Amino acid sequence: MKILVADDSKMARRMVIKILQDCREEKDEIIEAQNGQEAVDLYKEHKPQIVFLDLTMPVMDGFTALKLIKTFDKSAQVVVISADVQQGSMTQVREDGALDFVKKPITDVKMKQIFTKIKAV
Repeated sequence: MKILVADDSKMARRMVIKILQDCREEKDEIIEAQNGQEAVDLYKEHKPQIVFLDLTMPVMDGFTALKLIKTFDKSAQVVVISADVQQGSMTQVREDGALDFVKKPITDVKMKQIFTKIKAV
């Protein structure tokens, strides 16, 4: 499975990747983006099955990246992982088509729930 992890923090990307590797038996192809623009470009190039997307990033924020990814592919599976837990932000990303909103840091339990949800879709 191709998975895109987009966060401007290298440490945050590494934490998501570690949880992914700890929770999944399959050997996934993980693609990394440092900002929203890279996430959109890499999504178009690689068409991953799932995207883990931060909201606060330089160049292009996650809100805009989510909208562009969903415009490009209405069936895109995007999970927002963010420290921005304001109700307005959570509502906005769900309205824009995010599969889920997860408060940083993501846990292995939550990661497993996300993959269960994806299989059910």
